[in-house]
Amino acid sequence: MQAENIASEESWTQRQGEVLDAVLALLVEGRDALTMSAVARRASCSKETLYKWFGDRDGLLTATVRWQAAKVRAGNYDRQHLDAAALTESLEAFAANWLTVISSKTSIALNRVAVSHAGSGRSNLGRIVLANGRFAIGERLKPLLEAGRATGLLAFDDTETAFRTFFGLVGRDVQIRLLLGDCLQPTAADIRADAERAVRQFLVLYGNTNNPDHNA
Repeated sequence: MQAENIASEESWTQRQGEVLDAVLALLVEGRDALTMSAVARRASCSKETLYKWFGDRDGLLTATVRWQAAKVRAGNYDRQHLDAAALTESLEAFAANWLTVISSKTSIALNRVAVSHAGSGRSNLGRIVLANGRFAIGERLKPLLEAGRATGLLAFDDTETAFRTFFGLVGRDVQIRLLLGDCLQPTAADIRADAERAVRQFLVLYGNTNNPDHNA
């Protein structure tokens, strides 16, 4: 079974989630040379079970990245009745979730290993993290941005450009500092404040000033 054919994160069982948490735990411990045997031992399951669920090592890594990235959500919103308050709340929820995830020990470890493997031929983890992390998260938020444009709350020509701007405003230099060992320890209040500031800045850039709800 190829990595791209594995089940989506919405259909994973609690037990499968525990296995993926075991992979993340091994990465946090600095064991970047992951083997199916090591994961099976940590998760107290058989290698046969791992192969059945995830296909191969790349499939397991892909599932692990998806499992971590699935924690970043854009919140709940009604596309048909989206107003300025709901748009702001959903953007802030996404920003806060993403900042919480990237500042966690598991994400830092996962991204450090992915960077160290990228271009080295040691594994496909760099490509897997891009496809199932950053790019997948982008596809998760873009519908909200497009809904905001459809209702006249946002004004932009290119969704990808708008997303990248938002992503940059939220992340700033936080992720690179964490990857390089800066001991940032943002509190929940810090993350909430950063998320709110990023959304305010984004709305200054992309808020539709012709919409009566723009300053609501």
